[in-house]
Amino acid sequence: MDSLAPQDPETTAFEARVENRTGPEVVLDRTYFYPESGGQPADRGEINGIPVIDVQKRDGEVVHTLVEEIDIKPGGTVSCTIDTGFRTYCMRTHTASHVLYGAARPLLDELGYGGFDIDERKARIDFETTTDIDDGVLVELEARANRAVWESRPVTWETVPVDEARSREEVAFNTKTEEGVFGDGKGVRIVTIGAAGANRDDAKRRSAGPTTTPWDAAACGGTHVSNTREIGFISVLDRSNPGEGLTRIELAVGPAAIDHRTETRTAALSAARELGVGVAPLPEAIERQRETLTELEGERDALLDRIAETQIEAIREETVECAGERWLVGSLSGVDGDTLADRARALAGEDCEVAAFVSDERPVTVVVASAGETDASAVIDTLTTEFSGGGGGGPEFAQAGGIDADSETVVDSLRSH
Repeated sequence: MDSLAPQDPETTAFEARVENRTGPEVVLDRTYFYPESGGQPADRGEINGIPVIDVQKRDGEVVHTLVEEIDIKPGGTVSCTIDTGFRTYCMRTHTASHVLYGAARPLLDELGYGGFDIDERKARIDFETTTDIDDGVLVELEARANRAVWESRPVTWETVPVDEARSREEVAFNTKTEEGVFGDGKGVRIVTIGAAGANRDDAKRRSAGPTTTPWDAAACGGTHVSNTREIGFISVLDRSNPGEGLTRIELAVGPAAIDHRTETRTAALSAARELGVGVAPLPEAIERQRETLTELEGERDALLDRIAETQIEAIREETVECAGERWLVGSLSGVDGDTLADRARALAGEDCEVAAFVSDERPVTVVVASAGETDASAVIDTLTTEFSGGGGGGPEFAQAGGIDADSETVVDSLRSH
């Protein structure tokens, strides 16, 4: 027995006869509860006032799991109510995913349907496509989907022979979530989002042939609204890559969509206000800020190099000899770790075999570059053993951070290596 929910999703209260009962599990002679399948969660509700916590289809039967056993024997009649809020949410969200797929048809190459799922706040749909879905495509998908909502397109469903369904190129199939699609040998259930301006009767007149191209058609066993206007605003939340050839798009409708739009709108307005521009020119303003930052970073790096070079000139006078090699060792102030490393690498082999520099802030950073027989990593190991900290590298260059000693103590240790 199939659930009647996909065919008649508006029915949320009904009576039925108990066919059998095992513990808290109940099978009815008919049901409008939707069993979990195809990425759509099970309906919620009550049977004779007892909460239904799960609905599954097993061995051809729709099994309702209650929070506790119901005191009624097989053959007895029960009153059933479905949580209309959650049913409506699932209907709107499921149809929204079809709308988004329809929006993707003209935008994405080699489009295929890779998966679908609804949770409490959002839905996700996996697109199989060779197109890189960048920010621009993501925004266009959302815009096209919301236009389809605004256009009040009819949503219809019908069962057609399997061969016919397979032969229709416009019908999207997803082999991973086709539960409920093939109805007991009757055929394939096709959900169609019609053309803008069409009415429900026009969309059903298949014998006369469609006068305009539908927005989307897909093999689907879920519950849906009857018109896209019932969905309300669609918000595309994020994208990710769950596997090769797949792009996962997350979307929301209702309160979650409004919350997301509020957050992004607030962030955009705040950023625009900080930069003294409107939202529309925000990208150009950010690019100008980025260019300015790049210039300032270049000036900073040049200044750090000059500061380092000035200090290194003084250190050159204190070159020490260790195991027959010249060591240039000293503490540099006001420079970062990258500058320490760059200067050490540049000097090793120039006028010394080993260049070892220490930052003057505690915990200190140490860099060692070697162009001779000295193993830079061995020097670092000795320091971290003596003063703690951590680091690593190779024979030619190594570094450490978190050294628990002042810079003068570390310099003295290096000079006596």
